[in-house]
Amino acid sequence: MRALKTVFDFYINSSIHVALAIVAMVCVTYLEFDVSMDSNLLSFIGFASITGYNFVKYFGLAKFHHRSLSGRLKAIQIFSLFCFLAMCFFAFRLNTASLIAILAFGVVTFLYAIPLLPNRFFVDKKKKLRSISGLKIYIIALVWSGVTVCLPLINNTHELHDDVLITAAQRFIIVIILMLPFEIRDLNYDSLKLSTIPQRIGVRQTKVAGFLLSLVVVILEYFKDDINRSHLQSLVVIVIVSLVFIKFSTQQQGKYYSAFWVESLPIFWLILLLVLR
Repeated sequence: MRALKTVFDFYINSSIHVALAIVAMVCVTYLEFDVSMDSNLLSFIGFASITGYNFVKYFGLAKFHHRSLSGRLKAIQIFSLFCFLAMCFFAFRLNTASLIAILAFGVVTFLYAIPLLPNRFFVDKKKKLRSISGLKIYIIALVWSGVTVCLPLINNTHELHDDVLITAAQRFIIVIILMLPFEIRDLNYDSLKLSTIPQRIGVRQTKVAGFLLSLVVVILEYFKDDINRSHLQSLVVIVIVSLVFIKFSTQQQGKYYSAFWVESLPIFWLILLLVLR
């Protein structure tokens, strides 16, 4: 049992789970716009997500402590290195337009973790985008929406028409909704200077905001020229389930409540969409 828990914790902590969630959202986009799935792009996004998330999470920890790293963190570093190499391999199989878009999202991810900009832009001395007051959740939502909506369509030379832009806006909001349980969980640990949503308006109002944002997501669906019944149904279900998770989110939530169950929702969304088609 302990060995199984160790494997599961590695699955979570090494960002495999969140990478699968991102890949699932990309597949949702493929199904919504009825374009063929590109295994090279899906593989690239999966390995890039693991590499990027582990870079953001562990760069600060590993930067000056190579000799004192725990065995688990070293294993994650080695695993991330192999994922980085796989990411590079699949990058060479993508077209130029996709690589340009990937470069843009990569720069944002890099600046999110690495201090480069002048002190005057930041609430502390870390000089990272994630340290700018109130910006963290929106950076993550922007990258997720771009990678899971725009990138697969750019790779397939699909026109970025109004429905695509609406879907990208919906995805941006959905990611914010999915992050609210994380922000509530981390309320006791996040620096007040980060100015997260629960820090600014409180837990109760954060849950109300989640409800209002969910309404916006569903309403936006009706502004599309092409409304797909199965996609609308799956979207409504995911929004409702997300609201349930937000409703029961607390600062003392279980270890896997957000890290596994909430991050499983994109995977559940893909499965639900496949069943309803």
